[in-house]
Amino acid sequence: MVLWIGVDDTDSLRGMCTTFLATEIVRDLTGDFDLIGYPRLVRLNPNIPWKTRGNGAICLCVGRGRGNAIVAGSIDGHSVRVYHRGATGPEPDDVVERVSALIERWSDLEADGTDPGLVVLRKKPLPGLYWQAVRSIVSRSEALAGIRGLGRWREWKSGRGIIGASAACSWRPHDRTWEILAYREASRWGTARVVDPASVRRMDRRYSSTFNNYDYDSDRVVIAPRTPCPVLLGVRGDSPTDLEKAVKILRSEPPSRWLLFLTNQGTDDHVLAGPAAVPCTAGRFVGRVTAAAKTLPGGHVVFRLGAREVTAYEPSKKFRKAVRALAVGDRLEVVGSVRGEPRTINLEKFRVLALTSVQAKIANPLCDRCGIRMKSRGREAPFRCRRCGRQAGRDRAVLVPVPRLLSAGWYEPPAGSRRHLSKPVARLS
Repeated sequence: MVLWIGVDDTDSLRGMCTTFLATEIVRDLTGDFDLIGYPRLVRLNPNIPWKTRGNGAICLCVGRGRGNAIVAGSIDGHSVRVYHRGATGPEPDDVVERVSALIERWSDLEADGTDPGLVVLRKKPLPGLYWQAVRSIVSRSEALAGIRGLGRWREWKSGRGIIGASAACSWRPHDRTWEILAYREASRWGTARVVDPASVRRMDRRYSSTFNNYDYDSDRVVIAPRTPCPVLLGVRGDSPTDLEKAVKILRSEPPSRWLLFLTNQGTDDHVLAGPAAVPCTAGRFVGRVTAAAKTLPGGHVVFRLGAREVTAYEPSKKFRKAVRALAVGDRLEVVGSVRGEPRTINLEKFRVLALTSVQAKIANPLCDRCGIRMKSRGREAPFRCRRCGRQAGRDRAVLVPVPRLLSAGWYEPPAGSRRHLSKPVARLS
């Protein structure tokens, strides 16, 4: 019997990181047991208003390993090995007590909104719990119902972390990516990170299977967080083999440890197959542009797709240029989340399915009798000759085609403005 361990909500805006706690759990438990399969970093619904940062939970499986082990990390100079198969492992009570002590040591329990949850299960919950947690809102009672009879759990404060901990254990990957996370020496926590931007760009160019490494629009490193947490950097990609090669290119301060996670990042798991109607959910919307983009105070750009308002926010930077280039009549597929108030679709990316023809007026029509340019009398009114008074319809204006700045295909924000779960265009088939 292997055990599935889920933990969530141990961090705060002041620091800590639940993935760092994963390294502490690995260090403690692998002294007596084996790690079965890769550690898992599972991102849940990014639209939850009370999330700390990336709404990520962790899941580990421990037992007695079978077969060959492979290296999946290093903690303070000691290799972390994982087995792909496992057999009978520890008793849940022992694991609960050991992991609980680590949670109490490392969690920012004094911070508002830090409400850890721990589950230790003999069997994975049904996958529906994950899909509900990644695409909508799960209550604490629903999470507990999903794990009842499967093992033990522990909660701190409000116990909201039990939701993410349970959902992380229920994840059965349909799509998956990987992330190597490297962590800082404790003496450096809270100080400026040292990561050479040129080395990140070299890595990004050399390994196309990695993604979200560098924001070329803003000229900044994306793999290094800007919070006081223990993480030095995280490199994501489709190939664990490539990731281990890619991080060797990087020049940075020396990490104290690293761990390779299996993850749902970059999968669009949070997006429903069709349109979403309920706030805090994401969906795919297909339609025609019915109102051209306009820029609001603060730099946000808004347009209408059918009857729906769609918003590209200021942090998406040059992505807004593509949004402004849309014209009434363009047919799009939009991926975005429904915001409650004001009601709008928060744009994550869009695909141009068909572009309408756009023409611009270069001159008023000539009067057939006088041969002079007629005068415009208003937006909807006919043209009129100022000499003889003859009129002509608006369709008589001299028009020329306007080159479109867009073409068919996908458009997305720069790497620094994408959500953890949002599938990069590079991963779309």
